[in-house]
Order: sequence, then C-alpha cells, then structure tokens
Amino acid sequence: MQKVYETERLVLKVLDKSYAQLVLDYYLRNKSFLEPWEPLRSKEFYTKQYQEEQLENEFSNINDKRSFRLWIFKKEDSSKIIGTVGFSNIIWGAFLSCHLGYKLDKDEINKGYMTEAIQKGIEIMFNEFGLHRIEANIMPGNKPSLRVVEKLGFYNEGLAYKYLKINGKWEDHIHMVLLNESV
Repeated sequence: MQKVYETERLVLKVLDKSYAQLVLDYYLRNKSFLEPWEPLRSKEFYTKQYQEEQLENEFSNINDKRSFRLWIFKKEDSSKIIGTVGFSNIIWGAFLSCHLGYKLDKDEINKGYMTEAIQKGIEIMFNEFGLHRIEANIMPGNKPSLRVVEKLGFYNEGLAYKYLKINGKWEDHIHMVLLNESV
C-alpha cells in the first residue's frame, strides 16, 4: 500500500504525526464550516497534541487495514491541507465493506476536488483492498455531499433514522452505497 497518491490536480497522502500542525490548521480554519455536519468537538480536539494522537491512531489502523485516510493537498501547495477522505470500519470476511467519510476546506468547495479525491479513494478500496461495498451516510440537508456521491455512482438504499449524533443532535442519514461488481 502506498502512502502518497496523485490525481490530476491533487496529492493524497497518508499522514503521520509530524503533520499534526497542518491538520490542526485545517480544522481551525474550517471549525464553524464543519460544525453542522460533525460530532461535537471538545476544546482538546483543537490542540496539536490531540491531532498527533489522532494521526498515530489513524496510522496504526491503516497498518492493520481497519481504516484508510487520505489527506488532500493541491499539487501546487504541499503546505496546506484542503480536506480528507476516510474509509473506516473496514470489515473483512464475507462482508468486505467500509464506510466513507469526507470533508473539504470551506474555500475549496464546488471545484470538483472532493469528487476527484473520492474517485481515487474508491479505486484504492476496490482495486488494492479488494472491498465489495462502500457506504456513505449523509444528512438529507447536505445536498452538496449527496451530489458528490451520486456523481460517483452511489445509489440510495434508504433513510436511517436518528443514525448519528451530529452537533449534539441525533440526525437522520441517507444511506448511499457503491458496489464493486468485480468482487
């Protein structure tokens, strides 16, 4: 498994804890933008030490093939993270499935970057990991996020009521799925 991938306009990297400051900068820049779509965050979340610990845990989970996260950089600027694509809860055996999560910098939306990054992530999950199914659970009000996965071929498997606690409230989510027909 590689640690760096490229697309037409992006560099996608698996990060270690040495990148904690860049990750923290991303979260601080986008705090109010991401709040409506994420769990409540503690003050500790917005510290370099917390992000170092998170990156260490992520790296360990990637090595154990329990998850796979790529941090997104534009090719022309390797000093600024603009988002992340994560594949979590990887289940092996008869299921061969995972969950997809993603977020993008508030200043980079509607430029096609997320579609480009997720497309590369799908290729990795299906071709390198050999997974059969990717699930994305999206709040009905998050129309831009729904458009991204629809463009990538995900289909709607239904509504999961009060599925995740987001910003302090249990929220319904649309269950979007993409299948790897070659597995």
